[in-house]
Amino acid sequence: MDIARAAIERPVNTWLIILTCLIGGLWGLSTVGRLEDPAFTIKQALVITPYPGATAEEVELEVTEPLESAIQQLPQIKHITSRSKPGISEIEVEIKDTYDGNTMPQVWDELRRKVGDAQKTLPEGANPSTVNDDFGDVFGIFYAITAPGFSDREILDLAKFLRRELLTVTNVAKVETAGMRTETIYVEVSNARLARFGLPMAQVLNTISSENRIADAGAVTIDDRRIRITTSAGFDSVSAIEALRIGRPGSTEQISLIDLAEIRREPTEIPDHLVHFNGMPAFTLAISGVTDANIVTIGQAVEARLAELAPRIPLGIEIHPIYEQHKVVDQSIDDFIVNLIVSVSIVILSLCLMMGWRVGLIVGATLLLTVLGTVFLMRVFHIDMERISLGALIIAMGMLVDNAIVVAEGMLINMQHGMNGKDAATISVKRTQLPLLGATVIGIMAFSGIGLSPDVTGEFLFSLFAVIGMSLLLSWILAITVTPLFGHLFLKVEQTGEDPYRAWVYQAYRKTLTATLKARALTALIMVLLTAACFAGFGMVKQAFFPDANTPLFYIHYQLPQGSDIRSTERDIGEIDAIIRAKPDVVSVASFIGRGASRYMLTYAPEQPNSSYGLFIVRTENLDPIPALAAELKNELNAAYPNAEIRTERLMFGPGGGAKIEARFSGPDSAVLRRLGNEALDIMRADGNLIDLRTNWRQKELVMKPVYSPERARIAGIGLSDLAQALQFASTGIQAGTYREDDKQIPIVVRPPDAERRDAKQLRDRLVWSNADQSYIPIAQIAEHFETVSEDTLIHRRNRVRTLIAQADPLPELTADQAFRRIRAQIEAIPLPSGYRFEWGGEYESSTDAQTALNAQIPVGFVVMLVISILLFGKVRQPLIIWLVVPMSVCGVVIGLLISNQPFSFMALLGLLSLSGMLMKNAIVLVDEIDAQIDEGKHGHAAIVDAGVSRLRPVFLAAGTTILGMIPLLTDAFFASMAVTIMGGLAFATVLTLIAVPVLYALFFGVKAEAAAK
Repeated sequence: MDIARAAIERPVNTWLIILTCLIGGLWGLSTVGRLEDPAFTIKQALVITPYPGATAEEVELEVTEPLESAIQQLPQIKHITSRSKPGISEIEVEIKDTYDGNTMPQVWDELRRKVGDAQKTLPEGANPSTVNDDFGDVFGIFYAITAPGFSDREILDLAKFLRRELLTVTNVAKVETAGMRTETIYVEVSNARLARFGLPMAQVLNTISSENRIADAGAVTIDDRRIRITTSAGFDSVSAIEALRIGRPGSTEQISLIDLAEIRREPTEIPDHLVHFNGMPAFTLAISGVTDANIVTIGQAVEARLAELAPRIPLGIEIHPIYEQHKVVDQSIDDFIVNLIVSVSIVILSLCLMMGWRVGLIVGATLLLTVLGTVFLMRVFHIDMERISLGALIIAMGMLVDNAIVVAEGMLINMQHGMNGKDAATISVKRTQLPLLGATVIGIMAFSGIGLSPDVTGEFLFSLFAVIGMSLLLSWILAITVTPLFGHLFLKVEQTGEDPYRAWVYQAYRKTLTATLKARALTALIMVLLTAACFAGFGMVKQAFFPDANTPLFYIHYQLPQGSDIRSTERDIGEIDAIIRAKPDVVSVASFIGRGASRYMLTYAPEQPNSSYGLFIVRTENLDPIPALAAELKNELNAAYPNAEIRTERLMFGPGGGAKIEARFSGPDSAVLRRLGNEALDIMRADGNLIDLRTNWRQKELVMKPVYSPERARIAGIGLSDLAQALQFASTGIQAGTYREDDKQIPIVVRPPDAERRDAKQLRDRLVWSNADQSYIPIAQIAEHFETVSEDTLIHRRNRVRTLIAQADPLPELTADQAFRRIRAQIEAIPLPSGYRFEWGGEYESSTDAQTALNAQIPVGFVVMLVISILLFGKVRQPLIIWLVVPMSVCGVVIGLLISNQPFSFMALLGLLSLSGMLMKNAIVLVDEIDAQIDEGKHGHAAIVDAGVSRLRPVFLAAGTTILGMIPLLTDAFFASMAVTIMGGLAFATVLTLIAVPVLYALFFGVKAEAAAK
């Protein structure tokens, strides 16, 4: 089919394509979804099972083990990791990469069934398990609310009010509040009073509990109507609790609770977590949107709703942004669009300078329509506008313009030879449409490893493959339809009859190519040696996974020894907060005590609850001061708080997180695991290039244990549970029930007065109820003394085996790979006892997994590329020539990365793949041109030289426009290494295409330069 002639003779169809791209692109720009980063599925769920009173080891053996055994039966499981702590089991379930977001709800249902079935195997005293499968929800709009001078009750009411109102905003899915201080009703009764009145503690607890319990009172039938009977819903005020009467054993006498105890409603003494903002107590408001909604629109709607609510919010309450994804997205996309406009402008200007303004504008207009048409397709196929998809447009820029350049170049040359515009377009398109289509598909398939990769990195980068695929196919369609029409209408060429390749550039290239063809064997040898040298030099290039993000935030993680009181953590966090805010570059500090923040970014993994943990989210004006500021604060805080672990962390693009270097030891005995972990830490410490050395098991905790005499206890009629209850009452207190007030549920805790709880040394003197004597006796009568021992309180397991991880991070000036190489051999040489195994985690594992998943799919793409290249020519030698050129592109990549000091990251790997597609595309068109000229009757040598000369300008233009179009990406932290890879590789690949391809063609087909001369 004569596509070009049809496009010119039936212009209505072509203009319809143009208007569709133009109007559809403008519509897409205004309506396409906007995100900061592409969404990817967090394929993890958390199974939490409380087991009050149990040690970490008891939790592991009696709760974690049976649950893991049941969960492991699911065929979808990739990994099971668990954390057994005193009184609670936390199991993290990770699903295989082959399951996408659409299948996850079914997987979670199966997980719930397995966990539910396993409940009957759990010990008595273990609470029901809960499965949290929204572990990966992202709350991209994240505020801190300060309310100085307001009571905890007022703050709690405010939090509920804001949550309720914001849930009504369109496309808001969830609103999470955290950090509010809860209230507790304390019933404080001294041991002496209990003993004087002869009241067993169990009776006090049971009376409070039974009076406050909601119970079904049944129903009666009256006159054919069923009428339900209800009783009072328990205590309706604190006064009702005070008035509660408790009967004395063996007597009809009763005593009011107020006569026995002091009753107070006050903030919970030991909170489970706290939040501060700029040194003031605060709570957080975290908002997430529904899937596929435009986060910018949601953010604007939330801001508008908060503005409407402002008159109803009391004066003095302030809402501070911690992270506003909608503003970040809006700004980043605006910046990217500016970069895109700059790239398009650079390309068009370059074309105008090198091909003349008419040709430049024709090709530039085709490029602009391609970009707009791609945005339209993104909107149609629900591909959001985010960092990756926009970057894909810039990455594809050179390939997008290449098709139009080839067609326009052919038209220009044909018209210079005397053809009219229609015939020139027809011949140019007929000659190049199939090679360009094949080369375009090959260029797309070079990225197929990303699109087909099932792991989280592949999912994160899928839009790169999708956008490049759509844009390249669209560029081919527009190149063979719109470019011929524009050329026919606007291209004016003066027919001078002169050789179009008479310019000095063409003549210089002709001479160079002729010389290399004469010495083709030597030229080929030089290229092979140069390629081998560059492959060897690849070891000098830094390696990395994903780069640090360009958001002006960084973290400071603070951890006291395991088991520290959260109030001690809060005290230190308050002091450190003041130190941080005193730094001139700091804009704000949000601190979280007892656990991490809400997942406000997809790449942030919150720390699980731990009373010894604190997190600072520090915001600066811009990125520049962060490295020096983070290092300064780390040194200052390490000196001021020597007992704490303090580490700083930059935000990172893409999947990842956690320690950069992790050495995992697995085996049955915790003492052996700690020894192996310490050996690994010693090696890391001795190297001197690693910081923040730690293990995930952390320190052992001190535990007090009564030396219990079963014989004495039996005589006194006291069981172990009676002793435990007495000790709990004497220390933390016992929850006897819940006081309901509207939608609040406030615990009622019975405990001794403060003076009796503070001195742990007097625990032996506290009282326990003797059922035999019907009176209180000192605990010392059944427990000779208390011993203090240290035990593991964080038992980590991986795939049902105890696993200790030695963790570290490299110095800021080193990449994780550089530090990893220094210690790898020594740690791998640590002798392992029988039954123990070792493996690497951290960035090495993440990078290896991502590259393995990518490499598993690359062969599919390359087979398709190979098949297409063979089908294009119907022969073997031409495709072989094309494929032999591909490895040579590594020369420019290595040189570019070394000069720019950029690491070879995962994004650089993708750049290398795209480079292969670009290189093959140019090589295909050149080889096809050589074949075409030989078919026209030219001698092989002349055909090779003339084809090379004819392709000189298109190849240089495609390479030059791509390289220049990449310039805006050099300042983008995420795409910089990819841009350098493509720019350096393409600069060298241009020479390869114009020299190596002709030389290899001459070698493979035995073309003699001397024969041509005769």
